[in-house]
Amino acid sequence: MELAEIRKKIDALDEEMLTLFLERMDLAEEIAAYKNEHHLPIVNRSREREILSSMTRKAEEKEKYAHHFFTTLFQLAKARQAELLSAPSQVAEVVKAGLEAGEEVFPKTGTVACQGVEGANSQAACDRLLPRGELKYVNTFGDVVRAVEAGECEFGVLPVENSSNGSVRAAYDLLQKHSLSVVRSIRLCIRHELLALPGTRLEDITEIYSHEQAIGQCSRFLGGLEGVKVIPCGNTAMAARKVAESGDPHMAAISSHPCAQLYGLRCVKDDIQDSDNNYTRFFCVAKSPAIYAGANRISLIVGCDNRPGALYEILSKLSALGINMTKLESCPVTGRNFEFVFFLEMEASVLEEGVLGMLEELERECATFHFLGNYAEI
Repeated sequence: MELAEIRKKIDALDEEMLTLFLERMDLAEEIAAYKNEHHLPIVNRSREREILSSMTRKAEEKEKYAHHFFTTLFQLAKARQAELLSAPSQVAEVVKAGLEAGEEVFPKTGTVACQGVEGANSQAACDRLLPRGELKYVNTFGDVVRAVEAGECEFGVLPVENSSNGSVRAAYDLLQKHSLSVVRSIRLCIRHELLALPGTRLEDITEIYSHEQAIGQCSRFLGGLEGVKVIPCGNTAMAARKVAESGDPHMAAISSHPCAQLYGLRCVKDDIQDSDNNYTRFFCVAKSPAIYAGANRISLIVGCDNRPGALYEILSKLSALGINMTKLESCPVTGRNFEFVFFLEMEASVLEEGVLGMLEELERECATFHFLGNYAEI
């Protein structure tokens, strides 16, 4: 058979398949109406297993392809049913409140809780996010969260991820335990320098202070030093201030160039980070949900049952809607053996067709579900 003839047959089959697919989706809508009326859940695992078993058995040697085909069909049908389901969901209420609260553009002013002191990378993120914001410096990430929750600050800024050293778990733990909303994010290029008092040489240094994330980002440089004690502290700016106030020529800090100027220190060695492509992401959080114009990224914390295919079922919902996933990272649940939650991010807006229904479906099916926000990243 010639290629043109084969393609002609495929085209004809595609037309038939489309007609059958649309008929199947119409039936799925009828099922959704019935489930609405009788308050039944969307998911029916036993029914899905029954169909998969029958279809894959009939497919014989192509059973794995048939399994994938029908699994995708199920996800598309459930996504459509979720759009039509009228049962209330918490995420729908949060999204509605966020859309009502969001202004046309993200504000340039407001009080902002910032961990550290003048010269911290978090301060640089604050200045970019809210150029005319009023900064309130606090000691810890927990203090940032408490200041926002208590209404002392309208916004808080938290580092959540570094391109070289991974996620900042302490920040994600706080977001999981507290009901704050991510309203904006920013990605900053970070350059680390070794700072000390004027006249200090590299061979004079016996102690180096910095934030644990910066220490991790400079592991290659630090690994090449001998007889030097590396000591974590609050953040890179605090480390620079500590060295400046100590007057000790044997102390140094991993910090930034602005901190050298700010605290009267000298750069002993620059660009000591492991990678030139060293970026840190920061979340801007608020007490109440707000979804501003241009929001195109969604962050979630989800947990699923510890069984084969559970994570696939979550990810297949994104695939069914053609949504690009930008982050997936597992995190062990404290105090539970081999149980995990996942930090999940995607390029999507709650205003796009099917997205809110997909989130509602995840909320109903996942053992853990935290909608962190729908926001834009700069």
